[in-house]
Amino acid sequence: MPAEPHVVVIVDDHTLFSQGLALLLESRAGDTFRVAGSTTAGEEAVALVGKHRAGIAIVDLALPPLGGVETIRRIKAAYPATRVLALSGTEDLDLAAAAMRAGADGYLAKSADPEVLVAPLLSVAAGVRVLRGELLDALLAASDRTADGLLDRLNERDVELWTLLARGLETADIARPMLVSERTAKRMIASLLHKLGAANRIEAAALAGRCGLLD
Repeated sequence: MPAEPHVVVIVDDHTLFSQGLALLLESRAGDTFRVAGSTTAGEEAVALVGKHRAGIAIVDLALPPLGGVETIRRIKAAYPATRVLALSGTEDLDLAAAAMRAGADGYLAKSADPEVLVAPLLSVAAGVRVLRGELLDALLAASDRTADGLLDRLNERDVELWTLLARGLETADIARPMLVSERTAKRMIASLLHKLGAANRIEAAALAGRCGLLD
């Protein structure tokens, strides 16, 4: 018995693009993907995914006023198992990084040949993250440059706190060697994450590894 097609929804403020993409998937891979619906508003994306029990959401990152990154974040919060492919009209590295941090499973520029969209979608559906090679290289290079300059921007106490945080210590265990209260340690950690540009402790730990703090 053939497998059921993957249910796809499209979130894009350009109706013609959504219609064209739906027609392309239907004509090229109708037995693999079924476009169940679309919306031009990021605010409606979560409800759309839920209504159709979509396994894949294709999200344009230029979605006024909510924005594609926040749309992705909300979809992933409500439906963690739904795969998200982010599309962008630009190759903005910051936007690409933000989309991936928000939970996107893939990122492609809209300038990519629509004819080759089926393969990335299949990869995303299989749980494989998709990112064009040159964009991944650029993101890694930018990340390395950021890591190289971070230590120069932090004072000795910041680095000590960062090292403890990167070792996976709880807040109470960080507070003791820093000689502060647990409440103060929480404020210090929040301030450090802001300085690092890290969304959470996991990102801070990964960045610490790239900077050699855990060697």
